[in-house]
Amino acid sequence: MLASVANAKEAGVALVEGADIVDLKDPAQAPLGALDDAIVRAALSAIGARRPVSAVVGKPDLAPASLVAAAEKLMDLGVDYLKIGFFELATAQAALDSLRPLAPKTNLVAVLFADLPHDFSLLPQLSAAGFKGAMLDTARKDSSRLLDHVDIAGLERFVDLCHAAKLMAGLAGSLEPPDISRLLPLAPDVLGFRGALCAGHKRTKQIDAMQVKLVRDLIPRETRLREFSEEPQVDWRFLSARGYALDAERKKEGDKVFVRDLVLPVSIGAYDFERNRTQRVRFNVDVELRNASRHAEDMRDVFSYDLVIDAIRLILARGHIDLVETLAERIADALLAHRDVDCVTIRVEKLDVIEGSVGVEIRRERHAASGKSRQLFAELSDLGASRGD
Repeated sequence: MLASVANAKEAGVALVEGADIVDLKDPAQAPLGALDDAIVRAALSAIGARRPVSAVVGKPDLAPASLVAAAEKLMDLGVDYLKIGFFELATAQAALDSLRPLAPKTNLVAVLFADLPHDFSLLPQLSAAGFKGAMLDTARKDSSRLLDHVDIAGLERFVDLCHAAKLMAGLAGSLEPPDISRLLPLAPDVLGFRGALCAGHKRTKQIDAMQVKLVRDLIPRETRLREFSEEPQVDWRFLSARGYALDAERKKEGDKVFVRDLVLPVSIGAYDFERNRTQRVRFNVDVELRNASRHAEDMRDVFSYDLVIDAIRLILARGHIDLVETLAERIADALLAHRDVDCVTIRVEKLDVIEGSVGVEIRRERHAASGKSRQLFAELSDLGASRGD
């Protein structure tokens, strides 16, 4: 969890409420406004090396020499990660060339923008220049969000390309609490927030401790940042996704989340003539959940229907599928990976074969072996506690 703060007071709130990275920037200068040196010093003093700190290097119109000077100044102040915005593809190479000598001395992070022309082929070049990570953000801080500009499959591609280039992958851009459960399955290294942490979700207002806590609770805590780790991490998110339930006493009866009559174009079919076109497929999905331990009041208490739709879209984006049975099974597997899901019923219907529909309906339940998983999770928690994590 990256929390963007504007001053030392906000840095203290982010620190207390558990942000993994404290990010220094001026929210009044969207999207990447640098803070005055005095504010950076005060924030670093408040944080006291208890968390890694990132900071914006400067405005997008900086010349290469000015960019390097601003970066060196932040390095001297003690900032751990330097964020550089790549607003125009035409100037990207000049920026890379100027920053390359600094890469061995610090952690450079490129910020690309989903609502501006962008090219993910830049990612291997960033890695070759010594950058440690890349974030996909939004430049225009209006009512639009990251997911308005790049769909869930596109975001998965960005994360995968970052990891293939050995870059940490970050996602930001007016993210809200409901987005978190949708983005976690993509395995980003960092999710960045500003507006969602502020009073009234207004990014220029002061951050609010309760909002920071809400976001923090929705993001599983990692033992430490991947780049700073010298020992194997326990990836709690993937453990929980495979049935390592955090609440072993939950009751079996529970609520149901459903998606009805979702019709999408799908590349599906075992015949040759079906391989070069899409056809309409209708999805109906029922997800049975374990009984929640309290009434649903915010996103910490719910399993969103967005997770069902995203699972379907991600599977379809990966290419042609021969059989409706295979498609239904893949959807079931994806949904049962969530720890709150006990059972799913998936109906997949092809609508262009006959005057009507043909397809398959399956019902799948979580394996009984999850009881053993809970015990293993407890053992792993004890292991983490013994390490001081």
